[in-house]
Amino acid sequence: MIAADSSSLIAYFAGENGKDVLQIDEALASFTLCLPPVVLTEVLSAPLGRKILGQRLDACPLLDILPGYWARAAITRGTLLSKGSRAKIPDALIAQSCIDHDVALITRDADFRPFAKHCGLKLA
Repeated sequence: MIAADSSSLIAYFAGENGKDVLQIDEALASFTLCLPPVVLTEVLSAPLGRKILGQRLDACPLLDILPGYWARAAITRGTLLSKGSRAKIPDALIAQSCIDHDVALITRDADFRPFAKHCGLKLA
């Protein structure tokens, strides 16, 4: 399984090019794409996203919220904040979902790099 961030999913459905778009295409074709719940919320919040993306993403399983998730996400975010890194709450929640399930994240958002460097997030 491999997870995708909303930045890469939006790029994929907009027909953009990039390594992340190819990774999503491969994961969708092999039925290995999964989503952190926050990503589904972000993508489906867009007006066009509900109709177009919802149908394609229905087949993608969501990563379960494991016991202690919220506290671990806070600790993960706090780790980055203490190092002077940006750590938006949605990014911390997405990163923690992937960390909990040992799943790599497809993303074009550089804000996830500190999560990989300091917190154990695997980037695809």
